[in-house]
Amino acid sequence: MRDTLLIALYALLGAGAAGLLGAGTLWLLRRRSLTTSLTVVASVAVTAMLAGTLAVAQAMFLSAHDLSVVTTVVAMAAVVSLATALVLGRWVVARSRELTLAARSFGDGGDFTAPHGPVTAELAALSRELEATSAKLADSRERERALESSRRELVAWISHDLRTPLAGLRAMSEALEDGVATDPGRYLRQIRTEVERLNDMVGDLFELSRIHAGSLALSLSRMSVYDLVGDALAGAYPLAHEHGVRLVGDRVEPLPVEVDGKEMSRVLGNLLVNAIRRTPMDGTVMVAAERSPAGVMLSVSDSCGGIPEEDLSRVFDTGWRGTHARTPPAGAGLGLAIVRGIVEAHQGRATVRNIPGGCRFEVVLPAAAS
Repeated sequence: MRDTLLIALYALLGAGAAGLLGAGTLWLLRRRSLTTSLTVVASVAVTAMLAGTLAVAQAMFLSAHDLSVVTTVVAMAAVVSLATALVLGRWVVARSRELTLAARSFGDGGDFTAPHGPVTAELAALSRELEATSAKLADSRERERALESSRRELVAWISHDLRTPLAGLRAMSEALEDGVATDPGRYLRQIRTEVERLNDMVGDLFELSRIHAGSLALSLSRMSVYDLVGDALAGAYPLAHEHGVRLVGDRVEPLPVEVDGKEMSRVLGNLLVNAIRRTPMDGTVMVAAERSPAGVMLSVSDSCGGIPEEDLSRVFDTGWRGTHARTPPAGAGLGLAIVRGIVEAHQGRATVRNIPGGCRFEVVLPAAAS
């Protein structure tokens, strides 16, 4: 028993010395390729076995013949181990290089495609993560392109909508100044109308800038959607009467919500104005408020004839105004973008879908706690 313990001790000392030497070598070569590291590991395993054997032999526990046999076996094992380490290392390095080239493609703006062929579990997991990252980057680039397109459209529309009334204001003011206006009162009323239009446009731009900057401060209070809808219908009635459109409040339940009354009135007002302007004469605009699984749903349905399916996803984009046939003369494409911003600030969501004969805008708000 004592001899066995001594043999184990000498073998441990010899193998430990080889292991320390191998660890130092790996540290020095830590920046080299995986093939080099695998070769060092295989060499350490063989060297540790050989060092332990030599230590035991030095302690006179092995005969010269036994030492020769063991050394020969270790040498053959070393050849096989090193060859296996080289083959495995080269295979893993090749797969890694393929993965590197594939990753470089989506870094340059392309899509990541995982290399074909078998790989290790770690490289396979890395490929899946890179594929997920590539998909997220593609979505981000698409959103960036859409936002940039929306910004360009907004600048174009705002420039047009500002230039037209400003030119009219200058012409009317010059006519009044030169005394050639045949009806000064009419000119003054028209100037006031144009100024109010410009003021509304600047107000929309300011509201939208606050939403995008995340500085829209809400003063939440508990109120009934019945009162919100009633006030919105009363405010929109003159415009509806002017356009010959019927306003109907249908299934308006007195449900409580925690909202900023002023901002939500703006949401409903924008939706109603948008619906009235796009509904033909003798058409109907219907407002509803009812409970839904997600909270409280406010909806505004019109008789505009529907929105093309390819445009549904862009309705709430800043600056979007659809086709010229559907564009109101005073619109700057900001109203629905403001609607979405205010609703999302209330932790809600705004959507639109087509219905027979028109479209339906839906606003879902969290229900107030009982």
